[in-house]
Amino acid sequence: MATSIVLSLDNLPSDPLLLVLSFLDFRDLISCSFVSRRLNDLTGHNPLWKRLCQKHWLLTEADKTHRGLAWKELFREYYSDLGRYIDYYSTLKKAWDGLKNYLNQKCPRMITSLKEGAREEELDTIEAQIGCKLPNDYRCSYRIHNGQKLVVPGLMGSMALSNHYRSEDLLDIETAAGGFQQRKGMRQCLPLTFCFHTGLSQYMALESTEGRTRSEIFYQCPDQLAQDPSGIDMFITGSNFTEWFTSYVDNVVTGEYPIIRDQIFRYVHDKRCVATTGDITVSVSTSFLPELSSIHPPHFFFTYRIRIEMAKSALPENACQLDSRYWKITNANGNVEEVRGPGVVGEFPVMTPGKVHEYASCTTFSTTSEYMEGHYTFHRLKNKEEVFDVSIPRFHMVCPPFRDSMVRSSSVSEVSAPYDDDNSSDTDDYEEGEMRGMNMADPGGRCPRHV
Repeated sequence: MATSIVLSLDNLPSDPLLLVLSFLDFRDLISCSFVSRRLNDLTGHNPLWKRLCQKHWLLTEADKTHRGLAWKELFREYYSDLGRYIDYYSTLKKAWDGLKNYLNQKCPRMITSLKEGAREEELDTIEAQIGCKLPNDYRCSYRIHNGQKLVVPGLMGSMALSNHYRSEDLLDIETAAGGFQQRKGMRQCLPLTFCFHTGLSQYMALESTEGRTRSEIFYQCPDQLAQDPSGIDMFITGSNFTEWFTSYVDNVVTGEYPIIRDQIFRYVHDKRCVATTGDITVSVSTSFLPELSSIHPPHFFFTYRIRIEMAKSALPENACQLDSRYWKITNANGNVEEVRGPGVVGEFPVMTPGKVHEYASCTTFSTTSEYMEGHYTFHRLKNKEEVFDVSIPRFHMVCPPFRDSMVRSSSVSEVSAPYDDDNSSDTDDYEEGEMRGMNMADPGGRCPRHV
């Protein structure tokens, strides 16, 4: 008869047990330490806590050496201070570190405006002052950096037209608390950003009230057709602080948002919006301007930036000059409007090998999206009779998701149906001191949403 063998934790070798423990998170690791004396001894194994320190607190060997602590003690020290943020800290710290590293190379003066992190007691005091709890991911980020000084340009992006400028600062917690909203239509809303020039702010809802979801981030947009001043529509920019901040940082550090004149410009470039004809390449990026837009009445304002570049390898005799533009504008109903005009924004750029010409124009429309495409007509400098067209790639302009105010609708939901309006016009006649645009409808088919 075979002899039965009883296995116990005390009989098992350490290596396989340590391997199993290495897959556990710190909560499970602590729980295992109470199971038996053997597991209690193994859960103190330093390499286990090294992995957890690296995962949750982004600590390195240099940090350990500097503090002169074992990995387990180092984990405990950070947990005692930042434990409530353990689900957010590594994500937000990576975002902050990546943003600072990138800005240090591209526009270092912006880093000097960042403030040191707030203390836990300071955040508690603010909560008591406004009578609302701050989301843990927001608190976590402000433990790393307490926003920035009120400077221009702001950390959260800029936009400039000839007679309009916007640059948003990331508010420190004290300034944000001073702007905490209790008025009807904006109850329990905390400003995250502020622009000196336009007064524009992005707000975060601290409670689920008046049709908003807690932690949701938005631009307020007064309902100009409502008789009640508490009618506040919203352009939604994020579902929570972590998503809002990390997506913005990702756009910055990947170069999606260009650095122009030491400022972060919030233009979105779809990599498909590039067309090359011969030696000339045309690319387009777009940006939505909430401060010049409204939901009621429907008025959505966009600016688009076009880059025209002649290849460095082009022959000198291929030098040319832009004569005219042609736009094909398509709306949601499939209606097409064709517009022709001389030059671009009053200019007739000459293109030579390696030359880049960029310009910005703007458009307004009364539907949630539309698309444009077309071509420029050039002539060769050496022979004006030699005329040719250069393609402009199709580019979409789609406003962010938005919600009607509670005043207008008792059941608040994101708008998905476009307004029906076929009016449209070309905007490349836009000159200094002007802001003329066009009204357009949704294009048929699916459009990428740029929020």
